[in-house]
Amino acid sequence: MIWWNAEMPSLERLTRMGTKAMPALLGIEFDDCGPDWIRARMPVDERTHQPFGRLHGGASVALAETVGSMAAAMTVDPDKFVGVGMEINANHVRPVRDGWVYATARPEALGRTTHVWSIRIEDGEGRLVCVSRLTVAIIPLDRK
Repeated sequence: MIWWNAEMPSLERLTRMGTKAMPALLGIEFDDCGPDWIRARMPVDERTHQPFGRLHGGASVALAETVGSMAAAMTVDPDKFVGVGMEINANHVRPVRDGWVYATARPEALGRTTHVWSIRIEDGEGRLVCVSRLTVAIIPLDRK
């Protein structure tokens, strides 16, 4: 298991952490996790559409960075470190008009100061919508 203190992350806590930030504006909710992965979902609606009624690529990237960054944060001592995105890329492979998309983050590398996460976004039928890779810097928590 990759999680800090070998404890499964609290999905409710992860969702609450985004309450006053972008995840709440986009309707992102954490809904499942396993020993080395975590998943969040996001509605495909007027908040996440581009002008032509399809899922906006930027919304997919926001979902990918949210789930990957939170996953990274759950692998380190929360009293000492925080994870922040350094670089993200995404390939959008299928349009979605409505429903939900689901992003699952899995680690590729968990170093002391840098993590690399792969995020797969699927529609409600399990079809690939977007594949993303996120590099996260693990930095000391600023106590000021």
